Amino acid sequence: QLPLSLLKTAQSHPMLVELKNGETYNGHLVSCDSWMNINLRDVICTSKDGDRFWRMPECYIRGSTIKYLRIPDEVIDMVKEDAQAKSRNRTEMNKNRGNNSQNQRGGRQGGNRNNAGNRQGQGYGGPGGNNPMRLGAGGGGAPGQGNRPPHAVKNRK
Repeated sequence: QLPLSLLKTAQSHPMLVELKNGETYNGHLVSCDSWMNINLRDVICTSKDGDRFWRMPECYIRGSTIKYLRIPDEVIDMVKEDAQAKSRNRTEMNKNRGNNSQNQRGGRQGGNRNNAGNRQGQGYGGPGGNNPMRLGAGGGGAPGQGNRPPHAVKNRK
């Protein structure tokens, strides 16, 4: 993630690219992709020995041939600042998420999630059958059964 975000930030900035074969390319970064293939413009290529030079208006370099990249310090500083700003935003969002979750939910009043229409804290129809939605007399039922009548529960062996 970091090398690619660094290259995205470095677009239109000068950079030096050294290839595995020893050639170097000095130019301005035009674009890059997720395989670190890059396009440079206003390029000066130097041979492995350093005795020959070529000027090219543009060139394409395959990412797998790159040994290293040299990028200006100002680009690295920009990436650091951007990463710190994102980190601060995440921290603030997490703080806000924690505060809002209590305010938005307000808590459930009543015990069972399947408790349709019964939110005044009566529970889900224990002994005495105080839940008007419950069919059958009292008995409570198994957890998670909610308001199903007793005959709707299959007994699996």
